[in-house]
Amino acid sequence: MSYVAVSALSHPGLIRDRNEDSLVVGPWTLPCTVTENPQTLVFPLGTPLVVAVADGMGGHPGGEVASALVTHRLATTGPVLSSEDAVRDALHTCNREVYEAGGIRGDQLITMGTTVAGVVVLSASLLAFNVGDSRVLATSQEGLHQVSVDDNPPLAPGQRTTSLLTQSLGGSVGYREVTPHLTTQRLAHGDRYLICSDGLTDPLESDVLDGLLREYDDGRAAFELWKAAIAAGGPDNITLAIVDIHLDDDERD
Repeated sequence: MSYVAVSALSHPGLIRDRNEDSLVVGPWTLPCTVTENPQTLVFPLGTPLVVAVADGMGGHPGGEVASALVTHRLATTGPVLSSEDAVRDALHTCNREVYEAGGIRGDQLITMGTTVAGVVVLSASLLAFNVGDSRVLATSQEGLHQVSVDDNPPLAPGQRTTSLLTQSLGGSVGYREVTPHLTTQRLAHGDRYLICSDGLTDPLESDVLDGLLREYDDGRAAFELWKAAIAAGGPDNITLAIVDIHLDDDERD
């Protein structure tokens, strides 16, 4: 049987006093949890499977509210996300709902916002999407490469990271449309994707992530990635999901 294995965890890191990240894996969400023990879930290939990370915007009240709202919406709509148009529509709906919820909850949360990045695994392809700077990365023989597109302003010479965003879901006083980034990849046996908040990618270089993903599998890989981010100072919330594709012999290239 062809299947998808997803190993995931979410942790506040060493500096933040709370976890504003949220995670969705299929019908399940993992909002604002504190755990370094990765969970591995296995799903048969077929019905659209959504796996995504939402990183509530720091410096804005209600980041954890915005990220949880988005992951719950994606969990609800996941089984019908069968095309790029469907994913794009779902992200526009998430954006509107974050603004609406901020308005309902009053001035304190009116600028709450979140990034989101993830994949939808279909029977023969994978849809990758993002708004903001949470990332979707894919392994290959040549090394780890980024599938998502960072919504950050240009970096200054020598600057590797920034907390500034050019777009997000919510995050401003007045409503702003978003332009989600979407791409479609063909599925192949052994494909591996890493979906994560910038709490993982900011402190760790790409070659470190690549090395750990090559050395370890499933939940152990998720744990070692988390451990490396903590060893690098754990400056932000750390949320990640590793998606592994396993195809039957007759479905392989």
